[in-house]
Amino acid sequence: MFLSQLGPDQRDSAISQLGTEQFDILVIGGGVNGVGAALDAASRGLKVALIEAQDIAAGTSSRSSKLIHGGLRYLEQYDFKLVREALHERELMVSTLCPHLVKPVGFLFPLTEKFKERTYVGAGLALYDALRGFQRALPWHKHLSQKQINEIAPSLRHDIVTGAIKYFDAQVDDARHTMAVARTAARHGALIATQVSAESLIREGRRVVGVNALDLASGKKIAIKAGATIMCAGVWSDQLHERFELTPGYHVTMSKGAHIVVPGSAIQSDAGIILKTPVSVLFIIPWGDKWIVGTTDTPYEGDRAEPFATREDVQYILDQANRVLEPKLKAEEIIGVYAGLRPLVANNKSATTTKLSREHTVDRPAAGFVSIAGGKYTTYRVMGKDVVDRAVIELRKLTQNSVTEKLPLVGADGYFALEQQKERIAQESGLDLETVTHLLNRHGSLISEILEIIEEQPKLAAKLDADLPYIKAEIVYAASYEGARSVDDVISRRTRLSFEAVNHGVHLADEVAALMSPVLGWSAKERKASIAQYIELVEREIVALDALLEVNS
Repeated sequence: MFLSQLGPDQRDSAISQLGTEQFDILVIGGGVNGVGAALDAASRGLKVALIEAQDIAAGTSSRSSKLIHGGLRYLEQYDFKLVREALHERELMVSTLCPHLVKPVGFLFPLTEKFKERTYVGAGLALYDALRGFQRALPWHKHLSQKQINEIAPSLRHDIVTGAIKYFDAQVDDARHTMAVARTAARHGALIATQVSAESLIREGRRVVGVNALDLASGKKIAIKAGATIMCAGVWSDQLHERFELTPGYHVTMSKGAHIVVPGSAIQSDAGIILKTPVSVLFIIPWGDKWIVGTTDTPYEGDRAEPFATREDVQYILDQANRVLEPKLKAEEIIGVYAGLRPLVANNKSATTTKLSREHTVDRPAAGFVSIAGGKYTTYRVMGKDVVDRAVIELRKLTQNSVTEKLPLVGADGYFALEQQKERIAQESGLDLETVTHLLNRHGSLISEILEIIEEQPKLAAKLDADLPYIKAEIVYAASYEGARSVDDVISRRTRLSFEAVNHGVHLADEVAALMSPVLGWSAKERKASIAQYIELVEREIVALDALLEVNS
């Protein structure tokens, strides 16, 4: 009945509907929690709209460590409830909800001491495995000897690493997953509009009955009426509470997490690696033919829209990784860098960010208005359910219960069968097997929509860059099906060229703009402006890095 396609026509129609229809639920914020809440509410049969001032996943939800995990380090904080909940969600995603996007990944926990450490860490990982219950989408942990570890991970220092324990978590392209949740919400009737900013609340007496919004693309003002408004604003929560003249029951403390990306050849290992650091943990994560290394955990008070990694962040990551790696990682090997902000719920501003829990808080600062903050990416579905459970009380009518636990995301349907038909798809489409695998792991069964684009324009089967897996059809698809409205949207979020390509993919900006242009109906001036906007963003990022990476530019 409804389509999952997010494109220019869909947005135009959404903008006109926003100002003329009455909604049960209006969601502010297009990060993973916002789209998760929109999906939860829409799949209960409620009439839902979601507005986002920037792009889907523009903030924290595209800048994480790309892991779907139980949070091994929360065991040390005795946060068993959070770990169990996260492990349950991880199993659901890998097996049912989005197996095309969330994949198991093995990690080595290197040991530097023969007995005590192995017993302590082994007990922790046994508990980690036990907490997930009887579902078994991922293997159990196993102990490895020094000889085995030397074969599996030659890059780990033989002089200090005496063995390891291998355990499993899962990984995801966070921005792509958030987009899939948004499109699934649309598929179930949610109205989704990006580049729409919530300016003020509409009130009747003390009750909030909607939002005065601004379409940032046209400058048009829109009054959106809703029975309940849900705010999922992450690190923007304090700012919006203030703008809306609300007194919340919590504040959000920002913590910055920076990551570096290095080529596959920089580290010889058949699995990821996790290291304990003085303040947190460091992950060395396989990412295609590259490695993502991070993260930091430092208090942050700068620009929420553009959190950049600094020279100090990068140096910290290199120093921590190089404690166990041989040969050591060098700054000049770094291909890309990115940083994100964690929204940590705090009751007072003086709390240090590393000690705050990742658990979420649902708040109702006014009748008709509910907000949520905190949590971790892995538990977005639970957070969506919890905030909608609270919001429907405001509707004063009987509503259905949440069904998202058994609701696969778009692209998941038929994915396992398509996986087994890869050779046939490659033969029939003329694409090589590697490209078909790449498309299945990014789009699942929605691959058919991309193959249709290629059928109409065979030239779009070509790669955008010989060294990277993306094909030109994916760029056209991003603008026509995935709501991309700028070069930045495509390079930073619909693909991950911003940190996978050299020099942040600046050399690809012209071609990306040329491919998007016909879909979005850009004039030559608009096209140039979108390219310039992305290049300026990259320049600001390079300045923040304090010339550390100029070798690569």
